[in-house]
Amino acid sequence: MTRLPLAAAGLALLISAASASALAQPVEVTPLAAPDAFSTPGRQTGLPPDLWRGASAATAKTVLPILAEKPQSPAAAALARRVLATGAPGPEGVGDDPAMVGARATALIALGDPQAAAAILQRAPGLERSPELSQAAAESALLASDDARACAIEEGLGTGRGQAYWLRLRSYCQALAGKTAEAQFTFELAQGQARDAVFGRLMAAKLSGAAPGAASLRNGLDYALSKSLGLDLAAAKPSPAVAAALAGGEPAAPAFDVAAVDSATGGLAAALAAGETPPPGGLSALIAAAAEAEPKAAARLQGAALLLAALSPDLPSQDRGRLAAFAPAGGKAPAGRLLALDQAADGRLAGEAALLSLWISADAGTAGPALGDRVRIVRALTRAGLADEARAFALEGLAGLK
Repeated sequence: MTRLPLAAAGLALLISAASASALAQPVEVTPLAAPDAFSTPGRQTGLPPDLWRGASAATAKTVLPILAEKPQSPAAAALARRVLATGAPGPEGVGDDPAMVGARATALIALGDPQAAAAILQRAPGLERSPELSQAAAESALLASDDARACAIEEGLGTGRGQAYWLRLRSYCQALAGKTAEAQFTFELAQGQARDAVFGRLMAAKLSGAAPGAASLRNGLDYALSKSLGLDLAAAKPSPAVAAALAGGEPAAPAFDVAAVDSATGGLAAALAAGETPPPGGLSALIAAAAEAEPKAAARLQGAALLLAALSPDLPSQDRGRLAAFAPAGGKAPAGRLLALDQAADGRLAGEAALLSLWISADAGTAGPALGDRVRIVRALTRAGLADEARAFALEGLAGLK
């Protein structure tokens, strides 16, 4: 028998003991965190991956559904499309919530960017477990003229199948499959739960050959029904979602006509619209003119001066002194919301500043926020690093000055 030297034998024993000890140790398994669905980009936006740093989950959960329900002004819609299409980890407690991912995609569809929504939904997990997420995916498929995928999503849904939307879609899918009796029964259930005159007219035509009337382009399901009936789509006014689906491509940036106010601003409005640097002293001259203007012209000039000044990081003391005397029509946003907006801007929290700006804008309607609120939004977006969106809000306000 071969004998090991004493030192080698000792080393062998140590190695054997260490191996046995390692085998005896329990293996710790760290569960992987759920994927953050906000990290999936809808398209490239140029915004940083820390967009949602420090953003309030409560604000996100309030604002995202509002964006799908309330029409926005052009500047607000462009801001919403850009931040929601950005691939970045979402606010804490929101990114792994399927309902909120659905709200994100639904808002993008409603705001006229169904392509971004489709890109997000392609990688969204748990469609069958979330009616909100599934509805966004079904609408996205209908807008893309992929009725088969929309019907597959409806068929695979595991919860919420009795909601009105799903009953309507199911009746359409059954009609497509030639199951007329089942489609009629489901259609009646849908109308009994939540009567919809437009859908009722179109679906009745689909089932019985009744006169369909005019096409409707309110949403993906109306669009699919109208198209399947061979109706004249060009004669109907489309929602932003359907218009974007028909146009294809990425949504265009909003354009604002500031010609009517440009001469009063000494060319500053046109320079801003063209993305040029205003001439030195131009803003100070406008502020001085607004301070000395006759009452009839003062309101317009002061409004223009405030909007342009909100884009400027620093103002001379003389300009600040004059601006302090300007008293535009008061805004309508709650003081708490404005304070939260200021705090987000001070903290350079771009995502939260955007959400709060959109919340204020949504309450104001398609004309956009009142001048006082708009000035605060322009200032907050500028400080938070959303300069292009701040400029758009300022231009929209300038174009609306009477």
